[in-house]
Amino acid sequence: MIDKLWFNTLIKPPFAPMDYVFAPVWGVLYVLIFASFIVYFLKKSENKNLGYVYFFIQLGFNFLWTPSFFYLKNILLAFVVVIFLDIFVFLTVKKFYSVSKISAILLIPYFLWILFATYLNFGYLILNKAL
Repeated sequence: MIDKLWFNTLIKPPFAPMDYVFAPVWGVLYVLIFASFIVYFLKKSENKNLGYVYFFIQLGFNFLWTPSFFYLKNILLAFVVVIFLDIFVFLTVKKFYSVSKISAILLIPYFLWILFATYLNFGYLILNKAL
């Protein structure tokens, strides 16, 4: 269970969305991520293995962020995780694009949201002196 009490005590960075925004946004993003993977998987092409590697690494970092931030309450660790997530989502988009432009385009909203999440995480880190 996420410790809302702890989270609500944090100083929020500018442009931090209301809590109710996250569930629907992530719902849409996970549909797009899954659709992107399916399009990539179905595309007949050589040398797709690196795309799979990048995809599953970024997915791992995606799943690590929530426990790092909310359960461990370690804003610095979460920031490191989201930086690696940024890198591997970028690499995934780049590799997917070389095989299927559609699969890459489907990941763009996710990449943009992750960049926004990086800004938010950095804001929480600085504003709450979590260094």
